[in-house]
Amino acid sequence: MRLLVVTRHFAALRNYESVIRGLVARGHDVEVTALQEDALGGSRMVSRWQGELPGLRVSWAPRRSENGAETVTEKVRLALDWIRYLAPAYRSAPRLVERASERTPLVMLWLTKVPGARTAMVRRVLTTWLRGLERALPRVPAVEDFLQERCPDVVMLTPLIGLGSPEVDFLKSAKALGLRTLFGVWSWDNLSSKALIRSVPDIITVWNQTQRTEAIELHGVPPDRVVVTGAQCFDLWFDRNPSSTRVDFCNRVGLPSQPPFLLYVCSALFRGSPVEAKFVRRWLTALRESPHERLREVPVLVRPHPSRLKAWADVKLDGLGPVVLWGSNPIDVDTKADYFDSLSHCKAVVGLNTSAFLEAAVVGRPVFTLLLKEFQENQEQTLHFPYLLNVGGGLLHATRTMDGHLSELAEALDSPGRYAERSVNFVESFLRPNGRNEAATPRMISTLERLALTPARRAEIDKGAGFARSVLGVLEVACKLRLTRSLFWDPLKINEEHVRARTIREHRRMKRRQNWQAQFDRVKQKSQDHYRKVISRRAKEQSKIERYREKRRRMVRKRRARVQTIIANLLRRAIGG
Repeated sequence: MRLLVVTRHFAALRNYESVIRGLVARGHDVEVTALQEDALGGSRMVSRWQGELPGLRVSWAPRRSENGAETVTEKVRLALDWIRYLAPAYRSAPRLVERASERTPLVMLWLTKVPGARTAMVRRVLTTWLRGLERALPRVPAVEDFLQERCPDVVMLTPLIGLGSPEVDFLKSAKALGLRTLFGVWSWDNLSSKALIRSVPDIITVWNQTQRTEAIELHGVPPDRVVVTGAQCFDLWFDRNPSSTRVDFCNRVGLPSQPPFLLYVCSALFRGSPVEAKFVRRWLTALRESPHERLREVPVLVRPHPSRLKAWADVKLDGLGPVVLWGSNPIDVDTKADYFDSLSHCKAVVGLNTSAFLEAAVVGRPVFTLLLKEFQENQEQTLHFPYLLNVGGGLLHATRTMDGHLSELAEALDSPGRYAERSVNFVESFLRPNGRNEAATPRMISTLERLALTPARRAEIDKGAGFARSVLGVLEVACKLRLTRSLFWDPLKINEEHVRARTIREHRRMKRRQNWQAQFDRVKQKSQDHYRKVISRRAKEQSKIERYREKRRRMVRKRRARVQTIIANLLRRAIGG
């Protein structure tokens, strides 16, 4: 089987490492290709894979060129994504709606503010119309050439459903060329908090029945195209042993080996949320001031989120007892071992909203969180966080007060087994729904192999594409005209343009001020030069006058001396005569 894996950036492939390694080990031809670079070490990760897996190929994928057609393509897709967030299910998730609105064209935001524009019927009409435009979008020739050159048996795409996702171009071209397609759901929140599945692939692999329901009800995917495999990205944590003893691990990170430590795992919160690093310091302070003696002395290991490291620059943890800020993104052998050791050797895990909760469940550690109003938008006001509270009886031990949270932590340190039971039940419902001992990676591999043997689906023919292309042509012209292009900007672009305009105005104002200052300096310099010349000329005239006066004084003195000499001579003659 020839498999082409298309991803946004290589770091996203860490969730499919076990699948890629398993396919290469079974003799399949696998190529991974990314559309853009990332800052999370993805390129280094796949380069290391290449050295370990001789059958793996790595490449960079082509993208749409930066022109008017590319702008229209992005705007149509973002407008279609926006319609999704107008559904009643998202009324309790304002930050998800706000995040989508920041990328939505202004004309679509205005249109959906018209009274009655958000009703179910109007949403269906807009969705149908936008889907027609999206289907009529021209395919990318470079993408088709890329796919035809490789001619894979299966094209696998992930994560695919980000807002305005560029991977859709590969899905459209693959379906048009009659290639088999598979979309692997990347994470536990992707189907509920990202974009719509605009074009349904042949197979969608999901983790559990919850995600299967989301795919069918939220995205309109036919049930026969959804396959529950389990969460393959967590297979590496099952049946794994720590790489070091707790004593050695604690010595390495700088914590006392006794008593057992608590692990705080940080999250990637929405932009504009309170800084979690400051909350962690507040939480640690409450821990040290707790009436529970064990909490006042318990060591704490804080693992920062890889994308939020800057938040810790101004936060110090000095004076808060035995606490260490330690850990990095687990993308290679050593960092994965460190991460697993952190989970394995801790007594309990604490955090706000992070996938690390799921890994803690695999290891069997109890997971605790605080449901505070300041972080409500990142927790209860999302569609996926309640799964942690409800699925399989719920994973999280959640409280709304710091005192209640500290009491639960103290009890967990005394009897962790009673609190860890939830983790076991959650794993069997959410991560391995086919059985705790049934790994997801083999199921994912067998799904790909079965797909490669099935006949490819015939490409759908859109009979209304001609009219839709005419509309797209008008939109492309409108996106270029200076008079109308701002209608297709999104709030982020508008803000960017406002900042740019303000910067230009400030630059021009500064330039004028500099010009005025330079002109003033020139006039001032000229005046000073003239003043110096006048002073110099007056000084010369005064010096000349003084010299003349001195000359006159010398002449007077000489005449006086001559007269005195003559008188003296005359007197001497008269006396002598």
